[in-house]
Amino acid sequence: MVLLSAQGMPVARIAEVSFTSDDRVRDVIHSFNTDGFDSLYPKYSGGRPKTFTLPERREIKKIAKSKPSEHDLPFSTWSLTKLADFLVAEGVVDDISHEGLRILLREEGVSFQRLKTWKTSRDPDYAAEKARVEHLYAIADGEAIPEPGEPEVIFCMDEFGPLNLMPHPGRQWAERGGKHKDPDREPRRRRRATYNRYGGVRHLFAALDLTKDKLYGHIKPVKKRTQFLEFCRYLRTLHPPTVRIAIVSDNFSPHLTTKKCQRVGTWAAANNVEMAYTPTTEI
Repeated sequence: MVLLSAQGMPVARIAEVSFTSDDRVRDVIHSFNTDGFDSLYPKYSGGRPKTFTLPERREIKKIAKSKPSEHDLPFSTWSLTKLADFLVAEGVVDDISHEGLRILLREEGVSFQRLKTWKTSRDPDYAAEKARVEHLYAIADGEAIPEPGEPEVIFCMDEFGPLNLMPHPGRQWAERGGKHKDPDREPRRRRRATYNRYGGVRHLFAALDLTKDKLYGHIKPVKKRTQFLEFCRYLRTLHPPTVRIAIVSDNFSPHLTTKKCQRVGTWAAANNVEMAYTPTTEI
């Protein structure tokens, strides 16, 4: 109807060709003018409730975003047919149509996109670390209910630095140079490219509370394990000791528990804190 209207066909003729009423044609055209292509998608109402539960929808979305090779499958890209057959074979759902799967993925914000090249991590614990961090994010977003012993508060923590004042070229009024230059004028004033940092530099320790969407930060003279633990102790004081928290950070050496220094792991175990690390990105 919309296409025929765009070609200049009158409403009465469109209704005759489409075997419908004039009012129906006008409603479709007016809806398209107001909402665009979204108006062409069917708006289901009534009938039986949605077939899939929230855990099923989350699992379908998770599998759709994964690579088939992660499931030992001999192809590189999911199609609706292959994905639907795999979901049924794995027992995620009893049955799902291709159109129903497409609509579900669209509602979950998943679309079929061109795959871009990227560097792959060789971290042997990549899958486990990635899954753990995503699960913690799901708890913070309210998409997953923490089980007994799991964190209720999630912090994402990182450092930024060194922070220091940097001179930048400015602007000023000065006599012209080049062929208009006065040979007797003094050299134009300049700004030094850098300066001596006798007071040292500073480093920012920052953490985002994903539950409250609140950012916390401390300025430190250096970023070593001692300063990292000082900031972690501060984060621990923001919630009662009985509330388990998780701190997600990267694999920067001061964050880790090593054979030479186990202070981070010892402190976390003693203070009801989980240290979750993002996978390394070394290739």
